Amino acid sequence: MIAAFFDVDGTLFRNSLLIEHFKKLIKYEVLDVSVWIAHGRSTFQEWAVRKGDYEEYLLEVSEAYRDSLKGIHVSVIDFIADQVIAQNWEKTYVFTRDQLRWHQALGHGIFFISGSPDFLIERMAQKYDAMDFIASKYVMKNDRFSGELDPMWGHEHKSIALDTLVGKHSIDLKHSYAYGDTSGDLSMFRRVGNPVAINPNVKLFTAILEDEDLLSRTRIAVERKDMIYHIDPKSQKINFERAEKSEKSP
Repeated sequence: MIAAFFDVDGTLFRNSLLIEHFKKLIKYEVLDVSVWIAHGRSTFQEWAVRKGDYEEYLLEVSEAYRDSLKGIHVSVIDFIADQVIAQNWEKTYVFTRDQLRWHQALGHGIFFISGSPDFLIERMAQKYDAMDFIASKYVMKNDRFSGELDPMWGHEHKSIALDTLVGKHSIDLKHSYAYGDTSGDLSMFRRVGNPVAINPNVKLFTAILEDEDLLSRTRIAVERKDMIYHIDPKSQKINFERAEKSEKSP
């Protein structure tokens, strides 16, 4: 099987599902706003004015989210997860969404590999008819979050996830595709025949430039406003097109 592996946050979805769930927990007064002020606001503000690192911001917020979620009943988690997906599942990049539909039209397997919680990615996978997914697994005990999780945001974690999906679905990696936006997606890029970077951060972009093999195989697309820019990292040539809603898009 030829597969297309998609990171979700920042690659398909134009934000972070984990952060949307975190903020919704505060809005519904399950969590106090002081949790966000203490752990998320400062790093977000640093990132917002481009003085901080995006990956460090996500890591700090993820750790605060994990600690805050401990002890919350699964029914509350699921109720808010339903709200997050209902309100956000269509807020995706046009380029990535159309690529996903293109793969489906060709009969390729669609797989999500994400650092966001499994209960969010499962719902997102259902919306986009993904064949399977692997995400950060949040462990429940007695129907409450235990505070334990198996993360899926590092490149080493995603490589293990890739092994699991390849073994389960008999995937041909040489002819498969991977889509990602940060250095956490590098292991996927290095192992598939067709890596595609979507709005890559500086760590991912630099890693591509410094690796001759990746440089020869990687496509780069940047979507801003209603434009999609296609960058050839070898020649630094840039082409562009309008980002228009296609008939295949949801």
